[in-house]
Amino acid sequence: MKSMHKGILCILLSALCFALMSTFVRLAGDLPFIQKSFFRNFVALLFAVAVILKKGESFRWRREDFKYLVLRSALGTMGMLCNFYAVDHLVLSDASMLNKMSPFFVIVLSYLFLKEKINFVQTSAVIVAFMGSLFIIKPTLANMDLVPSLIGLLGGLGAGAAYTTVRYLGSRGVKGPLIVFFFSGFSCLVTLPSFILHYHPMTVKQVIILLCAGLAAAGGQFAITAAYTFAPGKEISVYDYSQVVFSAFLGFFIFGQIPDGYSILGYGIICSTAVGMFFYNKKKL
Repeated sequence: MKSMHKGILCILLSALCFALMSTFVRLAGDLPFIQKSFFRNFVALLFAVAVILKKGESFRWRREDFKYLVLRSALGTMGMLCNFYAVDHLVLSDASMLNKMSPFFVIVLSYLFLKEKINFVQTSAVIVAFMGSLFIIKPTLANMDLVPSLIGLLGGLGAGAAYTTVRYLGSRGVKGPLIVFFFSGFSCLVTLPSFILHYHPMTVKQVIILLCAGLAAAGGQFAITAAYTFAPGKEISVYDYSQVVFSAFLGFFIFGQIPDGYSILGYGIICSTAVGMFFYNKKKL
């Protein structure tokens, strides 16, 4: 299988995993966002350790890669915390809309820092997919509070910058499991003090749900790390919008949420754009 196709499959898998993570986070109920994020990264850390041990790979990194691993981890942690904060303080659709700005940041930052060229078709595809997501999310920007909105937008920037750094680390030969291990460990250390000081008692059910959220997040993290090491962000980032479609299905079957006509139109736009991009990329190869 060609690297481009692997990248597409990985980013679709990551979208499904992150949709499952969001579902479990919602099912966990009213808990501090830092507590939820700590569980997310602690499970991912254990998962990364298990994968590295199973593959017989090393936990050591090259000295020249250390600063990029720290950068990826700091940006990813910022994006994650800002997103969790936005989810807790904004209408969920508004927070999701701001987080979905990350593919735009991937394309812009890949162009600025990785010198990956962007053509008209690729730029148009992301714009059309973004328009499709607007039909689904239907953000009420007029009702947003300024500070949480800016924090949510900062989360999208952090995620996009983190994925761009992942792409760069992959080009330097750094293995995906090591990237996930470093990021998860870094995030756990950053959130541990607040987790301890502001710990909220949980039921057994909530613990199990958060562990499931962590497993889903680990799967999504491994998949998206692999995706951006297999292919350039400008060619696969559009597929990240499939998370909205997966979330709609999960919302219907678990929470009984029924999408309206605008949402269905948005699904059609996103799926059509993804299919069009697939054949366009296939024709280029």
